[in-house]
Amino acid sequence: MSQVIAIVNQKGGVGKTTTTINLAAYLAYLGKRVLIVDLDSQGNASSGLGVNYKELDAGMYEVLIPGPVNLKNIILATNLEGLHLAPATPNLAGATVDLVSLDEREFILLNHLKEIYGFYDFILIDCPPSLGLITINALTAADHVLIPVQSEYYALEGLGQLLSTVNLIQENLNEKLNILGAVLTMYDKRNRLSEEVFNELYKYFPNRIFRTVIPRSVRLAEAPSHGKTILEYDKNSPGGRAYERLAREIIDSYNL
Repeated sequence: MSQVIAIVNQKGGVGKTTTTINLAAYLAYLGKRVLIVDLDSQGNASSGLGVNYKELDAGMYEVLIPGPVNLKNIILATNLEGLHLAPATPNLAGATVDLVSLDEREFILLNHLKEIYGFYDFILIDCPPSLGLITINALTAADHVLIPVQSEYYALEGLGQLLSTVNLIQENLNEKLNILGAVLTMYDKRNRLSEEVFNELYKYFPNRIFRTVIPRSVRLAEAPSHGKTILEYDKNSPGGRAYERLAREIIDSYNL
C-alpha cells in the first residue's frame, strides 16, 4: 500500500513545495516509487519539476470536479526515474467553489487515490497555503502529515489552528491520520532566533521534530527556476545533503 503524506502549513513561504519536490526526488533516488500530487493552484511543484501548465490539457482541477478525467489520465513522468507528477493548473483556484455543493466532497481525492494504491510507495501531496476544502481533501486522503516550519518567529503563528484542524479531521473524517512530524526549514545556525524557534517548536511537537533541518540555501532557491530538484541541480550542496538525510530519516525512523 502507498504511504500518503500531506505536506501542510497554512502559512505561505515556509518551504512546503521545496520540501515536497526535493523529498520526493530523494525518496525516488533511494529506490522508492513516488508520486507528487500538486494541489496548489500556483502550480509551483509542477513548474519546479519543469512542467509548463500552459501545455497541459488537464490537471488536478479536472480530476477533482465531476467529469471524465481521472487521476491516471493526468500523471506525468519526470526527469527522475521513479518520480511521477499529478500537475496543477491555475484552474484549481476555482475548485473550492465547484466542490462545495457536492456530496461527500471531503472524500473526492481519497477516492481517486484508491485507484492507484500499490503503484507507488509514497504519494506526497503539496497543499495550498490555507486550511480550506482542498487541504481538507488532502488530510482526509493522507496517512501522515508533514509540517514544514520556517525558522522565524512568525512562522509559529497559526500552528495551533493547524493542529486543531488535524484533530478535527482525525475525529470526523480520517481516524488513521498521523502527524509524522515537523521539519525546520530555512535554518541559519548563525542566527540565535533559529535556535529559539526550534525550542518553541518542541512545545507543539514533543518528540516529533525531525533531526534533519533544512538550511537556508541559495542553491535550493535557484533550482526551481531551472525546472529541477536540488538532486539534479546540486546534490552536493548543503540543501541537497539535507533533503537526502530527511528522506533517509523518514524511511528508517518511521519504517515507511
